[in-house]
Amino acid sequence: MKNLISVVGPTGIGKTKLAIDLAKHFNTEIVSCDSRQFFKEMKIGTASPSEEELAEATHHFIGNLSVEDYYSIGQYEEDALQKLNELFKNYNTVILVGGSMMYEKAIIEGLNDLPEADAENQEKLQKLLEQEGIEKLQKIVKDLDPEYAEVVDIHNHRRLLRAIDVIWQTNKKYSEQIAVSQDSRDFNVIRIGIEAPREELYDRINRRVDIMMEKGLLDEVKGLEKFKGLTALNTVGYSELFKYFDGEWDLDFAVSEIKKNSRRYAKRQLTWYRRADDIHYLQLGYSQQDFENLILWIDDQFQK
Repeated sequence: MKNLISVVGPTGIGKTKLAIDLAKHFNTEIVSCDSRQFFKEMKIGTASPSEEELAEATHHFIGNLSVEDYYSIGQYEEDALQKLNELFKNYNTVILVGGSMMYEKAIIEGLNDLPEADAENQEKLQKLLEQEGIEKLQKIVKDLDPEYAEVVDIHNHRRLLRAIDVIWQTNKKYSEQIAVSQDSRDFNVIRIGIEAPREELYDRINRRVDIMMEKGLLDEVKGLEKFKGLTALNTVGYSELFKYFDGEWDLDFAVSEIKKNSRRYAKRQLTWYRRADDIHYLQLGYSQQDFENLILWIDDQFQK
């Protein structure tokens, strides 16, 4: 069985270093699932691995696109799985790293081709919820999809709304649709996270923004001004500085907004990862001994 070690965690926590440490230990290569680091013109503002870091281990999907390229998460899933299949011919273990939650999910589970929310259905269900309570939604799910009713958090109205909406749109059970791609992965996944006290994480994020500015983020963004309408540039570190160039904000305020928005993004990532029960955590600033213990733990998880 082949093994994929996925290194996850919020922005600024040190995933690149851990991924490189693991790649060197297992003498393997790294696949990035950081959707902002795909773009070669955005090295500084996305904290892409440095030349030195890239030289320490072979990385894939770093700086492989231009901001002018259209690239979807579905396309990434296809490309990254193809790359993993190639890598697994030479290696038993490959490292995945990045904080783009949905991109990691696309690799380890697969994207479910579920329809977007239907506004009419949502409205109808919202009314039912308000008038007849969550019990009504629970009953509908139990009637339409008893299997899903067994596993869903029955008190989470958003999950119930989503399931009913999808069932109404597709005339198929929700449980069947979300199970489709789960079993199409023929590799074992081990998820490793890095954690730190929130204050410490926020300090790191603030410092990292200052370092980006010292490294020339302002010039990088200035050079991309003509592309500011593109989706790739509608992101933290770029949209704030475009406002500075437009004369809307002064520079100090723009930089403080980058810090604030980066911390907000980290908070969303923490919430996402906290919901998972399969992440093995390492503390920020781990020692050599901690790393060796992690390797022992990983060896135990491997499905030989």
